[in-house]
Amino acid sequence: MNTLAHSGGPGPWILFFPLFWAAVVIGGVTLLRRTVWRGRGGPWQTRAILETPAESSPITLLGRRFASGEIDEDEYERRLSVLDEQFGRGSKGGVA
Repeated sequence: MNTLAHSGGPGPWILFFPLFWAAVVIGGVTLLRRTVWRGRGGPWQTRAILETPAESSPITLLGRRFASGEIDEDEYERRLSVLDEQFGRGSKGGVA
């Protein structure tokens, strides 16, 4: 303790400790606000868990199968026309 008193004190660098901890707290709160507190559950959850039922519509699933190459273009168009009749993207009672 006598060494600090005779050497002029701890110096201006001691101000960096509170600034460092303030940055840690602000960063932690920001991370929590962007993930857990908004209902996303954080970066450790996969997209499959976070999908909403609207994303699992038959037309969306058909589009994913076509994009992954499971079905060809003719089969995609044929099935899409059937789904358009049932769910009606442009007709009555469907999504516009």
